[in-house]
Amino acid sequence: MKIIVPVVTAVVLALALMPASAASRHHKRHSEAATVAQPQIACTVVGCIPVRRGCHPAIGYTPDGTPTGFDVEVCPNYTLYGLSR
Repeated sequence: MKIIVPVVTAVVLALALMPASAASRHHKRHSEAATVAQPQIACTVVGCIPVRRGCHPAIGYTPDGTPTGFDVEVCPNYTLYGLSR
């Protein structure tokens, strides 16, 4: 009985001092999964909407050049939801 107590104490102490990374290696692989790119959002006069692929949000302007405070969606050949410079 006198030998069991120090052995159990040594095992408990060894487990307590083990680094957390050694015990959770399996879980690290799951956290390195590829993340999906989030779409850009344009807050236009009709509301906040995702920007289509190939387009980008830009500042919207009135016909006289004053900023509207809303975004417009600028695509290669056209602009949606307002005017852009």
